[in-house]
Order: sequence, then C-alpha cells, then structure tokens
Amino acid sequence: MELQELRSFIRGLPKAELHLHIEGTLEADMIFALAERNKVRLPYADIESLKRAYQFTNLQSFLDLYYAGAAVLQTEQDFHDMTWAYLQRAAADGVVHTEIMFDPQTHTSRGVVIETVFAGLASALRQGQQELGISSSLIFSFLRHLSEAEAFATLEQALPLREQYADLWLSVGLDSSEKGNPPEKFQKVFARCKELGFRRVAHAGEEGPASYVRDALDLLQAERIDHGVRSEEDPALMQHLRQEQVPLTVCPLSNLKLCVVTDLKQHNLKRMLEQGLCVTVNSDDPAYFGGYILDNYMAVAQALDLSREQLVQLAQNSMNARF
Repeated sequence: MELQELRSFIRGLPKAELHLHIEGTLEADMIFALAERNKVRLPYADIESLKRAYQFTNLQSFLDLYYAGAAVLQTEQDFHDMTWAYLQRAAADGVVHTEIMFDPQTHTSRGVVIETVFAGLASALRQGQQELGISSSLIFSFLRHLSEAEAFATLEQALPLREQYADLWLSVGLDSSEKGNPPEKFQKVFARCKELGFRRVAHAGEEGPASYVRDALDLLQAERIDHGVRSEEDPALMQHLRQEQVPLTVCPLSNLKLCVVTDLKQHNLKRMLEQGLCVTVNSDDPAYFGGYILDNYMAVAQALDLSREQLVQLAQNSMNARF
C-alpha cells in the first residue's frame, strides 16, 4: 500500500484508545499558553527549547519533564481545554472510544482540588460524546512512586464525587515509575477498588520484569495490562495471556522514545499478535513521544510490515478490550 492509502485505511478503522495519559497530551504550545494564562514561570525560554528537552533516556527522565509540564494545569478550564484538544485529534485519527488515564495526585499535591480536575475532564468528555460522537471513560490512576497510604487518601478524597461522574469514572489504574515499585505495594487499595466495583488496569512489564505482569494480574486483579511488552520473558505467562485474552495496551512510539526498544523493527508487537494475544495499539503520552494513535499504527505497520488483516485485528482487539 502507498503511504497515503495506508494512512487512509488505518484512519477508517473504528478504534478505541485505552492507554492515554491525558496530561501527556499537553503540547508545548499549550503548555506555554496555559503558563501565560496562569502566570506560571517555566524553566524554558520558548517552545523550541522545551521541545529540545524531549530527549529521554528512560521512563524517569520523561516523568521529570511530564510532572513539570503538568504544573500549568490549575483551573477547570485548563483541564477542559487540554482534554478537548486531545479529543479533536483522536476523532481525526478514527478513534470512536477512549478511556483516558489521569493522575489526581499530580494535581492535588500542587493544591489543585480534586473537584476541579474531575469537572474539567468530564465537561470535555461529555462535549466529545455530543459533538464528536466519541464515547469515553476515566481511569483514576495512582502514582506508584508514592505510598499506598497516599493512594488510599486520594481515593477517599474522590469517592464523594463518584455519583456525580458515574457515567465516566469506571476504572482505576497504576502508573508512574515502575522500577522499585512492584504491584504488591498497592494490593490493599486495589482490593478496596474491586469491592467498590471499579474496573482495574495496571502498568506492568514496560521497564519492570514479566513477574510484574503476573503480579498485576494475581495480586491487583488487573483486567488489562498497560504495556506488558516484557511478558515474552515468561512462556507460561504468555500462555495465560493468550488463553484468558488479557488485553495488552501497547504503546510503540513510547517504547521507542523511552528506549524500551532501540528500533521499532525489533518491537515484539507483531510476534505477540501472531501468537494470538489481545494486543492493542495506543499513544501513551503523545505530545512527548512523537505521535497520536494514527502515528503509532503507521509506525508499526511500516516497521513490522503488518498486513491489512493484522491492522484490522489490532483495531478489533481495542474495541473488544474496552470497558
């Protein structure tokens, strides 16, 4: 297929995006616009100098910049504008459903009340349903470099809002620095979330070992694994993932940018797909990693020489894996 034809074909596939950190959609120009709006001083002279900082060596080097960028988010309007900008891009890429992750602790630690975060995100998502036809839900994500006690405190802070956002807040997740923060650290809070009826996802097997994937499934009762690319290290785990059709929300350009792989041609997405796993394609933090969901599909389609049938299967997997 010619590139333009391939792009048009992928765009036309109805897709769900299941691994998307909304704070990771803050484009450099929006960071500067919000900084000006809220009188926040940035440690970068201009948009170009900020973009030059996007040379990451690992997950932590990215997270340091990611948390700094999130500091410009202060009002309900800020959260709305960021989310609305993402939804417009997603719609243009053929996304019909999205389940977006957000990090409440990133904002409450700066003095932004949790009601502000929910209100801004929700107003944009509801507008997206009405005007763009994109259905959506929220994944309330705990930061794993913080303590389980802090995760519990944040959950309790948010629970009074549950009824107000019952149409959107369906799930909880676990993200941030994987190394040194195993799933078992959050076993109690995930058990509480299961009791409360929340769906559960967790980052595992990106920088952490395959055992973290197994522990996320066994100890956290995760229903989807975010990333999971290191699952291949454990053949028994791979068999379990295939038999149970546990979705893996893979983010190819993120894996490249954070040096999980050094060349997309080495990526194991196609191998896992051919082994019958429920693999999906997502953009993770697209403002920082060089592309939204269509760019990710295009990148792996070319690097791994994916067939039309395999591209359809990836899109179908995403629709099957949504909550």
